[in-house]
Amino acid sequence: MSCCHGNDFALSNASEPHAQVKTPPSPRFTSFKNNEPKPKPLSSLSLRSPPQRFSKADILVSRSLDRCEKLRSISSSCRVDLVSIVLNCVLELKVELDMKMMPAKSECTVPLAVLLKRELTNEKIQNPDILHGQASHSKKEEDFTLLKTDCQRVPGDGVTTFSVFALFDGHNGSAAAIYSKESLLNNVLGAIPSNFSRDEWLAALPRALVAGFIKTDKDFQEKAQHSGTTVTFVIIDGWVVTVASVGDSRCILESAEGAIYSLSADHRLDTNEEEVDRITSCGGEVGRLNMVGGLEIGPLRCWPGGLCLSRSIGDVDVGEFIVPIPHVKQVKLSTAGGRLIISSDGVWDALSAEEALSCCRGLPADVAAAQIVKEAVQVRGLRDDTTCIVVDILPPEKITPPVPPPNKQGKGVFRSMFRKRSSDSLCRSNREFSEPDLVEEIFEEGSAVLAERLGTVYPLCNLFKLFTCAVCQVEIKIGEGISVHDSSSFHGRLRPWDGPFLCRSCQAKKEAMEGKRPVQDSIPTKYRK
Repeated sequence: MSCCHGNDFALSNASEPHAQVKTPPSPRFTSFKNNEPKPKPLSSLSLRSPPQRFSKADILVSRSLDRCEKLRSISSSCRVDLVSIVLNCVLELKVELDMKMMPAKSECTVPLAVLLKRELTNEKIQNPDILHGQASHSKKEEDFTLLKTDCQRVPGDGVTTFSVFALFDGHNGSAAAIYSKESLLNNVLGAIPSNFSRDEWLAALPRALVAGFIKTDKDFQEKAQHSGTTVTFVIIDGWVVTVASVGDSRCILESAEGAIYSLSADHRLDTNEEEVDRITSCGGEVGRLNMVGGLEIGPLRCWPGGLCLSRSIGDVDVGEFIVPIPHVKQVKLSTAGGRLIISSDGVWDALSAEEALSCCRGLPADVAAAQIVKEAVQVRGLRDDTTCIVVDILPPEKITPPVPPPNKQGKGVFRSMFRKRSSDSLCRSNREFSEPDLVEEIFEEGSAVLAERLGTVYPLCNLFKLFTCAVCQVEIKIGEGISVHDSSSFHGRLRPWDGPFLCRSCQAKKEAMEGKRPVQDSIPTKYRK
């Protein structure tokens, strides 16, 4: 909200940077009482439209705002903001007055009081409330979760808090899942400079996730252990949700209206032809399990090793073309919030996204997670570890998840905008001038080519240090760094001497993932996930 000074004031609607806002015509005042000073012209008004004269009620509201701001600064130490309560009442009355005075056939204009009320609301709704719950039925005890709601971009600064929810579904043992749970978050945060603002931090996060996944995989493989794990890694900062995934665990979002969105990718070879083509072009072999007589059974698998996934962390015995480079998707929710479901394949092999959401709709997060696991086990039996995390992203002070309208079919295709459900607490006129809520897709990339994932979308000097490896963050001596674009088919304005740079070890990892160097001899083939 802009500050007001006397009769001259300026307003700008921060939530609608591209909207041209018009104001309702108001009668001109040609005479005033003798003891009442004539108001000065509103020359400082900035609404991306020619200056217009406002009603007397508008001017009175502007004076009230000026006094409220002074009172707010004096009473800033109070726990209850009485000034905001009074101001809300004044603005609601002003909205009703403007609606009565507005001509019936006028264009769709936005009264001043509506704009002021929006700004006041935007100040209050900063971050959502995050409620979560998890449930699990174990068979192999290879599923692990990470639930942290008190992470901080700047240590010791509570304003920079964000939340992390992750699911690690191990196979061929639990070592990779445990190591990833303990190391992945630190590796991701280590790839982002500590002096970034929040917007810069969120912009750098997708590439930091790529670097963190690769470093975790590289470090674990050096331990010469042969297990592997899928990872679905979710970071929630305010209303922005960022999801990185490898494997076949999934994350879905249901908006407050009931639309369903997939925020992760499925890296099963049976369902992803692009990944099959990538593996075979890198020297791998994809096929089903051969039985006596040439009979093929089971899902498509990658040989050697027999893994039915194209991406994971670990799995050193399968081959370097099983890559840890995650699919990353970043979206911004509307202030209506939504519900996330993060589950292992034990759930998704039994339930569709619609079935999982419908069986827990209206339940608290912890009860919802238990209900989803119960439904999955009833449908398919306990054939595998079955784990579910439910996260409710709610407007502040709203303690129960929204219940979407009945008989609304969700759509798997990402939609750019949808209408927020009307609230009884809002007056009719405020709803009429409310903008539709937005679910904005900020970023999505799933390429397995490292040069494309660590590209120069924004200045490299702001993300990567000149003499630091972009993946493992070790210092590189002058002349020893190798550009991530070296020997790359990624053409355009990028050149081999452009950064970011890799150390020799990470460059070797990159070449192996691209099938440009022989893969180490693998251990005998075994039945894998």
